[in-house]
Amino acid sequence: MGNSHSRTPSAGLDSGHALTTPAIHRKRSTAFSALTLGCASAPYAASLPSYREYPSREDHSFSDRDEKRSLSDPPPLYAISTTPDIIEDVAADAYKTFLKQYPQYQLTWILDALRRSDFARLDRNGETYVDYMGGSLYPESLIRVHTGFLQRNILGNTHSVSNTSRLSAACASEARQTVLSFFRAPPGYTVVFTANATGALKLVGESFPFGPGSAYVLGADSHNSVHGIRQFAKGRGAEVCYIESTAVGGFDVAEAKAILAQHRPRGDGAPSLFAMTGQSNISNSKNPLSMIAFAASQGYCTLLDAAALAPTSVISLSETPVDAMAISFYKMFGFPTGVGALVVKESFLARLERPWFAGGTVDVVQAPGTIVTMTAELHERFEDGTINYLNLPAITDGLRFLSAYLPFLPLRLSSLTRHLITSLSELRHDVAGTPVAQILSRQPSKTVKTVGEQSDTGSVVALLFLSPSGQMIPNSFIEYAASRQNISLRTGCMCNPGGAASLLGLCNAMAQLPCDATLHKFEQRMGRELGVVRISLGLASDFRDVWHVIQFAKSLCDTAARTAMWEEWLGDRTGVAL
Repeated sequence: MGNSHSRTPSAGLDSGHALTTPAIHRKRSTAFSALTLGCASAPYAASLPSYREYPSREDHSFSDRDEKRSLSDPPPLYAISTTPDIIEDVAADAYKTFLKQYPQYQLTWILDALRRSDFARLDRNGETYVDYMGGSLYPESLIRVHTGFLQRNILGNTHSVSNTSRLSAACASEARQTVLSFFRAPPGYTVVFTANATGALKLVGESFPFGPGSAYVLGADSHNSVHGIRQFAKGRGAEVCYIESTAVGGFDVAEAKAILAQHRPRGDGAPSLFAMTGQSNISNSKNPLSMIAFAASQGYCTLLDAAALAPTSVISLSETPVDAMAISFYKMFGFPTGVGALVVKESFLARLERPWFAGGTVDVVQAPGTIVTMTAELHERFEDGTINYLNLPAITDGLRFLSAYLPFLPLRLSSLTRHLITSLSELRHDVAGTPVAQILSRQPSKTVKTVGEQSDTGSVVALLFLSPSGQMIPNSFIEYAASRQNISLRTGCMCNPGGAASLLGLCNAMAQLPCDATLHKFEQRMGRELGVVRISLGLASDFRDVWHVIQFAKSLCDTAARTAMWEEWLGDRTGVAL
């Protein structure tokens, strides 16, 4: 047999013992309720159901005046004052200048309060975290709520009918509904929980019915998990077609439309798939979501990699009805890791052909033999084994948390990103007078001025630091020197070789790679380390983080300071690039 403990009541079961889904009653904390409901926009607040109540806490993250304050009120003094947060006079003066240039930044004062309440550990530890593309930071209140729920309840494997299993199943169902509500999905969508966005993309790749005559179209500026689908396409005889990246990432819309039209499905041939990156994790480019509708009009099935887009942008599946979308929750609100999702149309899911079956995906299996009957629940056919049921309640809470702050993020992060780019571009070496930084990523062209307005780019800055002679300073040195100043950033190609090649002007070299290429050989051929320095902002970022990055860059301008760091790096084995 398959799943011997079905959650569906048998027809012969005494009606007096029919199973019912248990309600999950927890008393919500006043502070958490204010965050997730009082601050959320109407579409979010009205559409996020909760079966659970949360424990009350005496140590509320926010005071009563914060909970009762209207978002239209001017920010309280403590939210915009530089005195409590930035002690240095130079930093305080820089902050005042910044506010004169970006007065709209003050509208995001609620995120300053959030920094104090849920991310105070950053300032306690003196850490500047600017790697939100790598992973967001978890809010402390989310961890408290989740661990409190785990301490008071008993959760069992969902593949059973016990009380503990039914509680887990109810939490999983609630999490699915919350995901659908958060992304404003119309009827006909479901959620398949995976290990991460990569797992969601692989599910589509391995199950899509590619065949001779079909095409897989994707952008060069994509994550390796999107590129990897080409292996499944080629293995089934499909054509793989790339849309080239622009010099600053993303793709040219006219060129993309031309390629999609050229390779569109013909007649009754095998279906074709268009995979689009919503936002590049290295170039900072956002591809227009309208391309999803265009591809669909050409007969393509559509797949959206939203792993980098979802953390700071509003996505409405009612407005952009993509067939399938991949996300990772740790990139959105930091916890839990190991849980992602494929948000997918049920009609599309029904067309996929899984290459195998596993525990949790089947109803009956003949053994020995060849007969197998898949489970009746469509999403369960794609969730191999046991889902991460202990962490799914945190998905519900995390999405509620993020929904309160998401409208403020584009305004805040756009202001900080613009200031960072301008400041780095103006820096010069003390003796030679040459630039210290070369910005490679796409820069925002739109000025975000109001809460709820969306930005035309992300909040990523990809750059190279330059020596006085104009040569690239090794990224391994930059990462080492930054860590010595408690700055968490990232260097390399970010699992996005096409985007990196475009930014670095290496598209021709990429096209000439031999079959036995390795990164080491590629770097030897180019005569330098490959990759960029990536600074990415997110949920808990504030002016202090940007200011510290600028101060670090200024230290590279100073010949004596740079030389001392260089000598220290050469003498420390951790400075050797792996």
